[in-house]
Amino acid sequence: MASAAEQLAANLNFNSFANATELKKRIWFTLGALIVYRIGTYIPVPGVDATVMGQLLARHQGGILGMFDMFTGGALGRMTVFALNIMPYISASIIVQLMSAAIPSLEALKKEGEGGRRKLNEYTRYLTVAIALFQAYGIAIGLENMHTEAGSAVISPGMFFIVSCVLTLVGGTMFLMWLGEQITSRGVGNGISLIIFAGIVANLPNALASLFQLGYTGALSPFFVLVFLVLAAITIAFIVFMELAQRRVVIQYPKRQVGQRMFGGDSTHMPLKVNTAGSIPPIFASSVLLIPVTIAGFMNNSSLPGWLSFLGQSLGQGQPLYMLFYAAMIVFFSYFYAAVTFNPQETAENLRKQGGFVPGIRPGANTAVFFDRILTRITTIGAMYLVAVCLLPQILISHYNVPFYFGGTSLIIIVTVTIDTVTQIQSHLVAHQYQGLMRKARGRKGKFR
Repeated sequence: MASAAEQLAANLNFNSFANATELKKRIWFTLGALIVYRIGTYIPVPGVDATVMGQLLARHQGGILGMFDMFTGGALGRMTVFALNIMPYISASIIVQLMSAAIPSLEALKKEGEGGRRKLNEYTRYLTVAIALFQAYGIAIGLENMHTEAGSAVISPGMFFIVSCVLTLVGGTMFLMWLGEQITSRGVGNGISLIIFAGIVANLPNALASLFQLGYTGALSPFFVLVFLVLAAITIAFIVFMELAQRRVVIQYPKRQVGQRMFGGDSTHMPLKVNTAGSIPPIFASSVLLIPVTIAGFMNNSSLPGWLSFLGQSLGQGQPLYMLFYAAMIVFFSYFYAAVTFNPQETAENLRKQGGFVPGIRPGANTAVFFDRILTRITTIGAMYLVAVCLLPQILISHYNVPFYFGGTSLIIIVTVTIDTVTQIQSHLVAHQYQGLMRKARGRKGKFR
């Protein structure tokens, strides 16, 4: 039987949306922030020749730099102030979360509630600056070593260019980090995910045009293009199904008597998502793999050590080692994120304190073992689903030059961010309707007095 909130959500209409003033303000703020982000992806870094950068990226369009350019919304190919995008922040978040699970003091901060979370966010920001400085310096040095038939990528190489390039790229990343936090607090949805989502969606028309161009020129058969589009639609439907799939654990509360009245005896359920981590494992795995390959790609191959040159070639798009590392990292981050977000021991203890229990399972340690076993099973299914969806399109990308925007990672990001944003909009509408019902109830109560 549907809950009261689900029944109310099912009856939502356009009138309730039109009257939700606070929600409309949040949506307009989100759209305005994303427009500011898109404008920034066209502001070039001073001293960089855009023509040379376009030629260089065209050479690596089918490689790892092409994927990086997809995440940045084309900012890397144009070498703009947002060329690093939000990737340093994602890398810093990975490191802080790993350290919080391994270092007792950071783990204690995580359990302190809002104050501890703010402290961890502060550490994440500092680490973001350090990672952005390192990556920006590597890009600045790499740009000075880049040359094509049209000339050098840097108009006036030197220390002034390096300093200005580093400051510009780091400033762009910090601004995006701040903008993402503002969207999360004052807008709708997760700000960091929406920024990546906006970059991918903005270039989807160009990706469709290039796909149809491949079919028109004969590089791909029209039948293959049609089959690929059908497979993409099926993949999106499968992603939606898996993202909404959940394991519902029945929770029973015993009856208790207070005076002459009987309370409790209710039965509810605890939903556990099959894919708890959403699009985070593919994003984390991509950002980790991008670091060494980007350094190797920007540096001169003749000056690279042998092992780094081999690593850069082996981790190229579609290479077996890349596929292996990508799959392993997706599985690792799926289990890690599930372990960070859901603690079976704490959940079982909180359930015991509230008097609830799982039918057939003894409260306490046995319930914790039961939750842990279920979490392991559904996380395995979720991790295998992410690996399949992310790796199968990689074969098409590497063998048939299909644009990255039709890859598994981009489709997962688009679907999960859309679902999360729609869910938050719906929750705001439900809250608005509840407030309206409460005001009506108070008005009726005042009339009868």
